Formats: sequence, C-alpha cells, structure tokens
Amino acid sequence: MPRDVGIAFVTGRKQFQVVLRSYVNNWLEHGLIQDRNVRLHLFVVYDTAYSDTTPDDYRSVPPELSSLVGSINFYGRTALRNERRKLIDEGVIDEQEGELLFGEGYAKKRNAALYFAVQKGMDSLLFIDDDEYPLAVFDNRPNNLMWMGQSILGTHLRYSDKADITHGHHCGYISPIPRFEFNNLLTESDFRAFVEATSNDIISWRSVKEIVFGNDGVTYADRRVIEKASAEDVVEVNGMKFISGANLCLNLRRIKNVPAFYNPPGARGEDAFMSTTLSDLRVLKVPCFTFHDAFLEYPRLLNGILPTRISGVDALSPAIRQRFVRASVGWIRYKPLLVCLTNPHRYRHTLDEMKRKLDRAIPKMIRYFQTEKFEEVRTELDRYDKNVLRHHRAFLATLQAWRKVIGHVRSGGTKRDPASAAAAKI
Repeated sequence: MPRDVGIAFVTGRKQFQVVLRSYVNNWLEHGLIQDRNVRLHLFVVYDTAYSDTTPDDYRSVPPELSSLVGSINFYGRTALRNERRKLIDEGVIDEQEGELLFGEGYAKKRNAALYFAVQKGMDSLLFIDDDEYPLAVFDNRPNNLMWMGQSILGTHLRYSDKADITHGHHCGYISPIPRFEFNNLLTESDFRAFVEATSNDIISWRSVKEIVFGNDGVTYADRRVIEKASAEDVVEVNGMKFISGANLCLNLRRIKNVPAFYNPPGARGEDAFMSTTLSDLRVLKVPCFTFHDAFLEYPRLLNGILPTRISGVDALSPAIRQRFVRASVGWIRYKPLLVCLTNPHRYRHTLDEMKRKLDRAIPKMIRYFQTEKFEEVRTELDRYDKNVLRHHRAFLATLQAWRKVIGHVRSGGTKRDPASAAAAKI
C-alpha cells in the first residue's frame, strides 16, 4: 500500500514558487517522484497580507510541476474561515475555539496544514519553510566552501517508522541577529544582557557569541552528522523536547495524540510551545540539513548559484535592522508564557531579571542601531507579563479544542480519502 506523504508550506512570500520548484526537482532527483511506494501531496497555507501578495502568487503552479505530485491543496483566509464555520455548525467546537484554531497567526496556519493533512488521510506530514533550502554548506577553509544537496524528504521517510516525530538540522543564517562590531556605544557586556533577556533554547549568548561574532553570523553543517548517517533521540530538557517548525516531519500513522502549535497573539515560538507537549512521544534528530536564509540574502542558491564565500550582513541596513527588531519583539512576546510553562516556581524572579537586563541594554541598542523601535521590546515584555495567565489559558484551550477536531476527523467525522484531493490538483 503506497504511503501518502504530505508536504506543508506555510508561506507569505512571492519566492514560494521558486522554492517549490527547487523542492520538486529535489524529490525528482532523489527518486521520490518515481517511487511507487510514495504518493506526494502538497498543503499550501498562504497569507497574502504578510508581504502584499495575491492568491495567484501561490496557486499558479506550472503544469510541468503539478503533474509530478499527487495533489496540490491551497488554503487561504476564505478556506480557513469556511472550515471553521463548518466545524462550529457541526457542534465539534464553539466560536471561541474556532478562533483559537483557525484565526490569524502563524501557529494557527501551521495547525491548519496539519488538520487538513489528517483530514485527507496523510500518513506523514513534512513541514518546509519558504526560506529554507535543501542544501548543506561546509566550511572548507582555506579553500572554498563545500555545498552538498540534501534529500530532506527522503531522510525523514527513512527514519519515520521509528519515531512519532523526526527533526532535521539547520545551517546558514539560523539566527536573525546581524553581524556588527562592539564599541563604546554598545559593549559586549551590554549586548550579552540583551541576548540573555530574550534568549531561548536555540538563541543563547553562548551560541550567539560563537556564531555571530566568531563565525561571521554563519552556522556551517557538521560533516560528522552526514558521515555518521544515524538518528539520535531528542532528550527532554526542562520539560521540552526541542524542535523547530521546519525540517520537521510528523508520523501521523504512529502518533495517537497529534500535537498542536500555539503562540501568543503577535508572537512566535510555535515550535517551542509544541516542544512542551512531546514528553510521551519519540522524537528523533535525523541526519539532514536545510540552509536557512534568514535575511533572504541568497535566493540564487535555488537556481544553482553556489557562492564561494558567505558572510555576515550589514547590521545598519534598514531592512536587516527591521528584521532584527521584529524578531526580538517576537521572541520577547512568547518568553513569559514559556517561562510560565517550564519554570513556574521561578517565574517572577526570571521576569524581573529579564526586565533588569533590558533596562540596561535597550538604551544602548537604541543609540547603536539608531532606532527607537527597540524600546518596543521592553514595552512588550511588560504587556505579555501582565497577560501571561490569559495566554496560558488560551494555550490549554487550544490543546483541548485541537483534540476535539482531530478526534472528530479520526472518528470519520470529516475524513476524506487522498484521492478526493484531485479536485484541488492544478
């Protein structure tokens, strides 16, 4: 019996079509299109408001690409609204739960892709971001860089039967923190205070110092991971089996209780919050890399243009500076809830310490980067601290509503055979 594999893109960028072409060609090159034991189905949840796009920017897939996969399914705002209405009318969820699952927000769009994949009977679902490419880059100094194509989907499928969730590695620009030089306006100690206040399990002062200031902002792939070619169990730390939201595959045949994404309004961290719900699941780190183009500096990689050198980006460029500020605000908005979930007994101490560090660092950040927008980081910490209990209730309510809709689908309520996706094929 062929395995029905879903590939989820949650996207809002015009470069989606280029990314899609690259991945379809990758699947063709690695024999997955020709494999009769695998049927591939795309689930594209798009947001036209993110970067002023239109539905055609996503839906206009060339026939020579669409003919290579089993189906392509598109979900914009109207489709999500209609599905929410249907579930409410059927009495599966109420209005408030419908908003939690199918309203605005990045986590909700990820949940939508996962929901429709379960509904259409997928056996697995792989999440791919539109700024991550199927390439690994190795530091080959003093010569040139070494690039290696990666079979992302093939690697996940190889290990999928052994785990509930498989999660790959990342290289490139993992952090949206740009490269810059310290001076008397912003010292290393000042910036460390800022990073420690906003940090998480991935972005820590140790990793920032090593990558941004020691490696010019670039994370290189580890040869040993590729050469060893084996998977490792993700160990739970502080109540979390940490994953990222892309290069991530869920084995829907094995998972009894499909986990959900969540983030507080206007925040990120949907992968971190899912990480807190995975204690009873087996999560494997698998040997494949994606190149994360966090600043969209290297889109030509998708056309086969492989640079001999990659380096840090200009921290004072308006676009880069805006990206950094936006990421910092997104981090700080989800930090209070994450602390509440993982370290509730030290919540007040931790938040007070974060505020103290930001009070020291923010004025320096404003002067150095020449933008008052960093003040929003401190303001938002206060706001999300005050609302942490409300966000905690929303997180729990999301998990409860999610169990309802997934249970409804799996009981046969709205389950559809993958073949019915033909109507959505382009």
